[in-house]
Amino acid sequence: MAKIEIVEVGARDGLQNEQVLFSTEQKVELITRAINAGVKRLEVASFVHPARVPQMADAEAVIAALPDIKDVTYIGLVLNKRGLFRALETRDGNKRGVDEVGCVAIASDTFADKNQGQTSDESVTISKEIITLAKENGLGAQVTISAAFGCPFEGRVPQSKVIDMALELAEAGPREIAIADTIGVGSPLRAREIFTKLRAELPDMPLRAHFHNTRNTGLANAWAAYEAGATILDASVAGLGGCPFAPKATGNIGTEDLLYLLAESDVETGVSLDEMIDLAKWVEVHLGRTPPAMVSQAGGFPIGN
Repeated sequence: MAKIEIVEVGARDGLQNEQVLFSTEQKVELITRAINAGVKRLEVASFVHPARVPQMADAEAVIAALPDIKDVTYIGLVLNKRGLFRALETRDGNKRGVDEVGCVAIASDTFADKNQGQTSDESVTISKEIITLAKENGLGAQVTISAAFGCPFEGRVPQSKVIDMALELAEAGPREIAIADTIGVGSPLRAREIFTKLRAELPDMPLRAHFHNTRNTGLANAWAAYEAGATILDASVAGLGGCPFAPKATGNIGTEDLLYLLAESDVETGVSLDEMIDLAKWVEVHLGRTPPAMVSQAGGFPIGN
């Protein structure tokens, strides 16, 4: 049976745009329950200014309270060197802290400026520096190319731009390169094209796909990326998500929706669909509204599973 790795991003990308503030304890419970369901890699926090992303203000407290499980990888998002230094400080002394940092290079200047106060080229340069520094300090590092399919301010992004960015970022030796449809404008055709081209250009680089479901194409895009060579897929329990700096950007593809698609397509993930549905129901209670993912509402199949 084919296999693919799932990265659960609900506790970071999922929550960052939600108006309901989850407590530190609730975030830790969300992460712990995802681990109990079988998830091995999780985005747990972002090291950003709390005034810009209030939901992430307790990053260090969340990380300090996480269970110390050997085969689980905790990822912290960093946008600059200040963020990296905060991530490294979570490992001071005998503390485990984060195991890996994710940095972000953005494929358009306007979005890069609004999101990170950088140009697109600067975001590539800074990401390379972060990857190098993280590795020198014993920390894993990977990078996401954000707004890879389109920018909310500049429109469609040329695939050649994304490929050139990936080739330059690969020089720093990240664990993997992720291609992100941050605002949910991609299609299966475009997803297949970009991952096919990247696989040809970077045959030894693991590729990850990160899709938002803003226009209801996220799952189809994830499947197309998988078929074209992506070996890691991001998802967010209950379909939580969005970007504070991208107008109208809605949630990530729902983890339970992706798990159902993959299971019914004979692709193994090692993650329990039933337990992720239960977690999505827990999230729904704390949100106080019905989240966008669909399988947690419909249930598994056969009926009752």
